Order: sequence, then C-alpha cells, then structure tokens
Amino acid sequence: MIDDEGNQIGILPPYEALKMARERNLDLVEISPTAQPPVCRIMDYGKYLYQQEKKEREAKKHQKVIVVKEVKFRINVDDHDYETKKNHVLRFLEEGDKVKATIFFRGREMTRTGLGREILERLIKDVEEKGLVEFRPRQEGNTLHAILAPKKAEAHKQSKPAQPKPQQPAQQPPPAPRANQA
Repeated sequence: MIDDEGNQIGILPPYEALKMARERNLDLVEISPTAQPPVCRIMDYGKYLYQQEKKEREAKKHQKVIVVKEVKFRINVDDHDYETKKNHVLRFLEEGDKVKATIFFRGREMTRTGLGREILERLIKDVEEKGLVEFRPRQEGNTLHAILAPKKAEAHKQSKPAQPKPQQPAQQPPPAPRANQA
C-alpha cells in the first residue's frame, strides 16, 4: 500500500487500508490488481481524474488541426479572376492550410479537359514557392482537382509561437482501474 504522499506503508489487510483512507477523507484506489499482493494507493480519485482531464484539454489546445480549403475554377476563367483565386490559394497556404483546387466541367466542357489541366498546372507553377503538390491534377467524373499543401518551413513558422513551454516531468500516479469510494 502507498499513502497519499507517495510513501510505502507496507502490506495491510483490505479493511485496514480502507479505514486509513476514510480517516484521511480520501479514496483507496487499486493500482495494480494483478500484482502479488495487489498494490493500492490512498488518493483523492476525483482530483486525479480532474487533473488528467485538464492535461488532455491542454494538449488539445496546442494541436494544429489540418484544414482543407477549396478553391473552384472554371475552364473559361478570366485573368483577373484567376489572379484573385490564386491569391486566395497563397493566403491559405501561408496560414498553414491545405488547398484543394477544383475545376468542374459541365456538359460539352468535358471535351475540353485539357484546358482544365492547363489551368491547374499554371496554378501549381505560380504557387510552387509557397506550397508543394500533394496530389497531381487528376480527374474523377466531371471534376478535375489537385491538392496543394504548405511547405514545411512555412508551416513551422506559423506553429512556433503556439508551442507550449517545456514542462518538467511531473510525478503522476498510474491510471487506476478500480476505485473504492470512501
């Protein structure tokens, strides 16, 4: 048995261990039921669960969620419209998001898929300094699409300020499979 301060007490019968835990207004938690004899610890189990949940929430805060933004083009896109959409793609890549460039063909436009490929190849060439091609332009049904991802150096610049400070390893009790409430 281990007390609430981390000191080993020794081997005790279950009723004595429970009695000690109740005297301190804490819980008796079985840490290792398969050990001979089973290992128990006196702790505030509710507080332990709260701290574990708090650590998980803190870890989630610092995760970068990958977002895929979509930019749609037409095969007869005008130069000004193309430049505007290209600027959107550049902005999305700078923010660290992936971009899916899509060209949707309607009706007779399916015979002009080469024009759509040219537009996507032009886009890839124009944004090659900010992003890299994750999937080359490929056709699925009546849509042609390519996926662009931010370059690694750009993504790291964006995520560095959000990184947590290095923490000292805290001594934490192991997860408890069973708990006897006091």
